Amino acid sequence: MKAAILGAGNIAASMAQALGGLDDSLVESYAIAARDYDRAEAFARKWGIKKAYGSYEEMLEDPLVDLVYIATPHVFHYEHAKLCLEYGKPVLCEKPFTVKEWQAKELFALAKEKNLLIAEAMWTRYMPSRQMIQDVIDSGVVGEITSMAANLGYEHINIERMRRPELAGGALMDLGVYPLHFALMFFGDQIKEITSTCVKLETGVDAQESMTLIYEDGRMAVLYSSMLVHCNRLGEINGTKGCIEVQNINNCEEIRVLDEKRQVTARYPVPKQINGYEYEVLACKRALEQGLLECPELPHEEILKVVRLTEYLRKEWGVIYPFEQ
Repeated sequence: MKAAILGAGNIAASMAQALGGLDDSLVESYAIAARDYDRAEAFARKWGIKKAYGSYEEMLEDPLVDLVYIATPHVFHYEHAKLCLEYGKPVLCEKPFTVKEWQAKELFALAKEKNLLIAEAMWTRYMPSRQMIQDVIDSGVVGEITSMAANLGYEHINIERMRRPELAGGALMDLGVYPLHFALMFFGDQIKEITSTCVKLETGVDAQESMTLIYEDGRMAVLYSSMLVHCNRLGEINGTKGCIEVQNINNCEEIRVLDEKRQVTARYPVPKQINGYEYEVLACKRALEQGLLECPELPHEEILKVVRLTEYLRKEWGVIYPFEQ
């Protein structure tokens, strides 16, 4: 499979690293496109990518491109994913998938019409740690699960795009989606009630927030995200006989089981990885080989659930982007 990257920013470099670490017989790091050829060419030279293009359209015209990874800021995801589909290219779009639910639905409809794969690059959904965590839950070692807590925060206050409402900035769309995905992965979507609050920057975007999901069966998920501080990134799944600690919900480093006395009774290290991005690429490769239009690890309906949640939460907080008014 020949993989191409649309956009040459920081996140594109992470994907280039992953592609470069994969066996060429599986996935080839084939092409990079930027709006400026010199930038694309420098990126290609640095990461050992075969072809560089000075426009997105030029790369999409290349008949050898099998999959396009969209690495542009998320305010442009809808536009760029639609462009790829219109050129007949399968898509792996960086998270968050879209800002608006209607955008995601339109992309799914277009992909279905053209019989093309489209997937979201929420890497935690594809990592081996996801099934490892589920296996520990299913083992019953911590008893009946009653609640969870998860947080993710980095000091991103000086990242310009995160401060700007016209770029769909704020902590939720960049960071808060991880705790939300964590909750949906392990507790599902039978949510009865959501309570939340946020603190905003002077620009009007959310700087940090707390989100509590109450489930129909009485379980509770307490989630927090922030662009102001570096959090411990811990996920904790609590049961009647102990708890499961997930060290770093953004890229799990270790899973720990603790008993009622808070003593660690088991540790599960995760498999060695290139940088974690490889799992989503390999999932797309499998899906393409099977003729699927979505990845089983993250079906379209699951993508929509998170888009709906982020729209709901922003509306509750009064975080409205200029292009939504």
